[in-house]
Amino acid sequence: MENQQHKIVSKGALKHILTFNSSDILNERMMDFCVADFKAPEGPAGYSCKNPANVTVDDFVFSGFRMAGNTTNIINAAVSPAFATQYPGLNGLGLSIARLDLAPGGVIPMHTHPGASELLLVVQGSIVTAFISSANEVYLKKLKRGDLMVFPQGLLHFQINAGGRKAIAFASFSSPNPGLQITDFAFFANNLPSTLVEKTTFLDDATVKKLKAVLGGTG
Repeated sequence: MENQQHKIVSKGALKHILTFNSSDILNERMMDFCVADFKAPEGPAGYSCKNPANVTVDDFVFSGFRMAGNTTNIINAAVSPAFATQYPGLNGLGLSIARLDLAPGGVIPMHTHPGASELLLVVQGSIVTAFISSANEVYLKKLKRGDLMVFPQGLLHFQINAGGRKAIAFASFSSPNPGLQITDFAFFANNLPSTLVEKTTFLDDATVKKLKAVLGGTG
């Protein structure tokens, strides 16, 4: 009798779980898509949905990766994003992508993506990259063409061209708006007083002011 009751309870619990999950999925996917409506304000959950009657196939196509990014800059690198802002069809789908072009000596400085994990695919050249865990463990690797590396959400990481020719990679993200904070810019590209930067970074006054001058900071 006890075994029979256990089976009944188990079947009932299983039915409840399946029903609950199915309901959640249906509620979350009441619409096939939510193409971004740039005429409406952006909210914490993303852009409002464009009227489906006004949606076209071009909302789901992005051609911005046909041309290489301009690497004539201080970092000898370029990032060409295809986030919801540039690619309205991504809105609400939980993913995005970017193209990375790194000239010889190019670097994507230490940075984080507060809103997404990242998956990097190298398609040309070689790239040295690493991320640093919250325990300050460094996970460093030299990637070659065809290699993938994942960077967990919110952790510091960077990319450096490790060869003598141009490197190209594509980075996909688990959010249509992954966010970006470059560590060097956070310290030296704003008006945070130099005295405070010195105390929090252990750098001397001359170095802090030099970096602020390079990156456009004040204070």
